[in-house]
Amino acid sequence: MTYEEYLDEVTTLLTEMYDLTDDAAIKYVMRAQAANFFVLHDEHVEMRNPSRAMHDAKLVFEQRNKSRPEIYRK
Repeated sequence: MTYEEYLDEVTTLLTEMYDLTDDAAIKYVMRAQAANFFVLHDEHVEMRNPSRAMHDAKLVFEQRNKSRPEIYRK
């Protein structure tokens, strides 16, 4: 998958796995991207797969959720 498709997959998984709103999941991914979390994914296509997307969604959520619990849907 392309880099953009990979980011979309991580975003989708965040909404499905953690019941986040689309906007919240997008913010999670954008912040992770701004922190260079996905740099290697851009350079190495083999890192962009469904299994890795699930792993990365968990990592991104765990890191962001520590300080932002209010973004859950109500």
